[in-house]
Amino acid sequence: MSDARDPFPDRPTPDWPTPDWHYETTAVQSAIPRGLGETVGIPIHQAAAFQFATLEEAQGEFAQGTGLSYARLQNPTVRALEERITALEGGAATVALASGQAATLTAILSVCRAGDHVVSTASLFGGTAGLLNNVLPLMGISATLTANTPEAIAAAMGPGTRLVWAETIGNPAGDVPDLAALAEIAHGQGALLGVDNTWGGVGLLCRPLEHGADLVTHSLTKWAGGHGSVMGGSVTVGTRHDLTRHPIYAEGGEASLLNTRGQAALGWRARWLGAHQLGMTLSPHSAFLIAQGLETLSLRLRHESSTALALAGWLQERPQVGRVSYPGLPGSPHHTLARRYLRGGFGAVLTFEVPDPAAFLARLRVIRIAPNLGDTRTLIVHPWTTTHSRLPEAARTAAGVTPRTLRLSVGLEALEDLQADLAGALG
Repeated sequence: MSDARDPFPDRPTPDWPTPDWHYETTAVQSAIPRGLGETVGIPIHQAAAFQFATLEEAQGEFAQGTGLSYARLQNPTVRALEERITALEGGAATVALASGQAATLTAILSVCRAGDHVVSTASLFGGTAGLLNNVLPLMGISATLTANTPEAIAAAMGPGTRLVWAETIGNPAGDVPDLAALAEIAHGQGALLGVDNTWGGVGLLCRPLEHGADLVTHSLTKWAGGHGSVMGGSVTVGTRHDLTRHPIYAEGGEASLLNTRGQAALGWRARWLGAHQLGMTLSPHSAFLIAQGLETLSLRLRHESSTALALAGWLQERPQVGRVSYPGLPGSPHHTLARRYLRGGFGAVLTFEVPDPAAFLARLRVIRIAPNLGDTRTLIVHPWTTTHSRLPEAARTAAGVTPRTLRLSVGLEALEDLQADLAGALG
């Protein structure tokens, strides 16, 4: 074996983006090899295991884990998707997993163990809040959910805090964290900053790593796939994280993860935990569908964001509508931070309040009632009784949810048809 770190040194090398490639070019060109007989696109490798020619090759791969051995750990189709996400987020490495929830759990366990503490903004996806409040305590990890301000995050930090967690755009409150300030707070104590960038569109609207984040997660089920037909998640790590004060990585002397894996330690542990140990594997067919979705993400999300902004402004003018929350509105308390951290649009999701959500939903004829985001179709849901229903009332309120709140994920329909449908439902 000519290279101990790569048991397959002769395999074609996928294209990586050059520094002058734009997002759209990277989305369609990255992770596809060039050469005679190569596919123009990412093929599906439906296999459970991969062969070795010699005992030495197998030994080297199981020691390093950088090639292909068993599909729970690596697969060429999944790897191509990971390379594309890494390129779009401007990261160092990505592990793709079976769902967004799997990605969040993997990211947290990559930096936390029993006795550690997480500080998070309270305006979170209900599944993440449940994970922090209900699942992590079973593992001896505590969490504090607090207001989405640097002051509140700083006040909640403790000596055992290893991770600060936030969402690029809060689900469903539409609030935007001060990412650079949160990174400074976390790093000042030797903790890391993790950001769920699902609403940021895989680096299109925001690249949290550029603002100091160390880990970025996605529910690839949403805008990455874009068609509402597949589930997936991912964890991407950056290049600037400091692990020297982190016990998981620094303890153990010469045998420490930091010493044996170097800067690759964070990405290695994420894959080891999420795929190798927990088996939250993304199927190659799902990876293929998500990679296909990424190729049109820019076209979709820019259009959807433009429509969402127009709808938010239109809804504000309806006397039957209560509070409208959308960071693109000039009157939003989050507009200044949104202009600082978001580019090319303010996202495709907004919330608004109506006096009788049940009656409103029953009158819709175009918009569909479904608990998903990022679909090509516009979807609406009542978070109080669905996505956030398992949270205590105080936690629902902290997440920006009231009994009158409706969450609208804007799709690709014509603006005029959506306005007409909403107007009909308002009565």
